[in-house]
Amino acid sequence: MVSSVYGHVAKLVNTCASEAHAARLGGSSPLVPTRQARGKPPMIDLSKNILYEDDDVIVIDKPAGLVVHPDGRTEEPSVSEWFANKFPEAKNVGEPMKLASGVVVERPGVVHRIDRETSGVLLLAKTEAGHKLLKEQFQKREIEKIYHLFIYGNLKDDRGTIELPIGRSISNFRKWSAQPRHRIGGQDGVRGEKREAVTHFQVLKRAGDHPSHKASDGQSKSYTFVEAKPKTGRTHQIRVHFKALHHPLVCDKLYAPNKPCLLDFNRLALHARAITFKTVGGKKVTIEAPYPDDFVRAMDIIG
Repeated sequence: MVSSVYGHVAKLVNTCASEAHAARLGGSSPLVPTRQARGKPPMIDLSKNILYEDDDVIVIDKPAGLVVHPDGRTEEPSVSEWFANKFPEAKNVGEPMKLASGVVVERPGVVHRIDRETSGVLLLAKTEAGHKLLKEQFQKREIEKIYHLFIYGNLKDDRGTIELPIGRSISNFRKWSAQPRHRIGGQDGVRGEKREAVTHFQVLKRAGDHPSHKASDGQSKSYTFVEAKPKTGRTHQIRVHFKALHHPLVCDKLYAPNKPCLLDFNRLALHARAITFKTVGGKKVTIEAPYPDDFVRAMDIIG
């Protein structure tokens, strides 16, 4: 089950020197001597999370709480580290990332990313041919990604398209902001370049005010279970777009810090449900990731 992997990630991260990582995920586990001696936390094994594999690519079900690749500043388990260990012949596939500090971060197999707290499907390339093909499909927006999420409140429309350009927030360097094209600056405006961002969505289920849908402060709440299909791939796009509609994602501690985590979530309520792409052989493939336990619980709660 994905939830058991999530718990394992929590235990591994708790062995890191940084207590901040442990606080995000919780849990505990004894250190593995060989990696402890090198100052690294134990590596996680994602072999059972492989949803699809051919000669050129794999698709895994990434557990929430695990980063796709290192950030160059901290030591913690990552998908790319597991990938390089699992497929040593592919350790040089991919493009390294150079940070502003000058540090170069190797990213074996990485073609795209999903946030640390997001669970679900993630594509990785085992060969240069696979990496090149997937990269081209992403650039041409030929890859279809489907996300399922819970948002605060009752979304007005059953379906629609959010077309708001995204830029870095002027108020917080960690955040991004979506504003109408005519708006410039402001407390919640953007700085620097604003890039086109398009998200299609449809409502899957609504849960109105009900005694069982109350926060710890007793306030009645409503939620909407939504399917989102981002046409573009901007950082935090889904989170930022629904924040712009005044319906941030449940338990989004960056974009909705003052809202309580509801529906028993203790992480961002966002799951990469499915992805459709073409293989090197030209076959169109759709891979779906099962719901993790926290999503199953949330759907049981809203009924």
